[in-house]
Amino acid sequence: MLTPGDLILLVSPKGKQYLRKFDPEAKLHTQDGVIDLSQVTQAGYGGVIASHMGSLYRVLRPSTYQLIKGVKRSTQIMYPKEIGYLLLKLGIGPGVRVVEAGSGSGGLTTALAYQVGDTGRVYTFERRPEFYELSGKNLEAAGLSHRVARYNHDILQGFAPEGMVPGDPASDPSGADALFLDVRTPWDHLEQVAAVVCPGAPVGFLLPTTNQISDLLRGLETAPFEDVEVLEILVRRYKPVADRLRPEDRMVAHTGFLIFARHAGTPFTGSIPVLDRVRRTQENPDDNAPDTPDATATPHTVDTAEEPHATDTSNMAASDPPPSGADA
Repeated sequence: MLTPGDLILLVSPKGKQYLRKFDPEAKLHTQDGVIDLSQVTQAGYGGVIASHMGSLYRVLRPSTYQLIKGVKRSTQIMYPKEIGYLLLKLGIGPGVRVVEAGSGSGGLTTALAYQVGDTGRVYTFERRPEFYELSGKNLEAAGLSHRVARYNHDILQGFAPEGMVPGDPASDPSGADALFLDVRTPWDHLEQVAAVVCPGAPVGFLLPTTNQISDLLRGLETAPFEDVEVLEILVRRYKPVADRLRPEDRMVAHTGFLIFARHAGTPFTGSIPVLDRVRRTQENPDDNAPDTPDATATPHTVDTAEEPHATDTSNMAASDPPPSGADA
């Protein structure tokens, strides 16, 4: 059942699309005539309505893809082909708190806000006032602005902007679960990035050129990040005609490089406490019983920086003969 304020997508048989908030009192003026949106209530999602000139439009529920492609833009937005991988790589889902820097026109912000749900939070930073205003309008049009804390702020000054209430999850991004940076010189912000996310959190970056990637990689080498990945995503579409199935004549190929890493957290150096494993006794001879920690065992430490590599010989039978040519 459609209610006022729901998002609707009107699509003509020729593929013309109009993304709007449903208002039964409104009228939509198109090249195909005026559409009285009061028809939408009766038609519902999947139904068909007509303009005053008889042109037909189908009423659909917009997907996240269509929300992203439908934003008004004054900057290049991220393509859905990158956004889809990014959402999975950063673990974006209901309840996640994610920081974004470089709001732009708000395409990625829209996708993040949709995915985190009402229990999550997006903190987006944009230093240019015109992009800050535009992204805000696009989020409002998509009905997702209540999930986003927006800041007109330069992150070179850190992620604690004016108006933020320390400790308030609605405004304070500290300890975020993930972060994505879409700025020109991300290597200048790695100290701030490491400070705002929780230990072990995934982070991502978008860059257009390979020389920028090299500069970022050099920065990551000396910053507290690990598990670095560099990639680009290409999509080739095919003509959906059964008797003439072949690739489209044109494709959207390179649109940007994605770089991912993870906050290093506790380093693999130093000493950490380890409980001794319980040895089986004659009173407990069951070889199939799992080892269990002994509450009275005294912990010892393992120096992770100098721990030797062990060789697994469990599959080597003691009676196996030596290989040919070996000393007996």
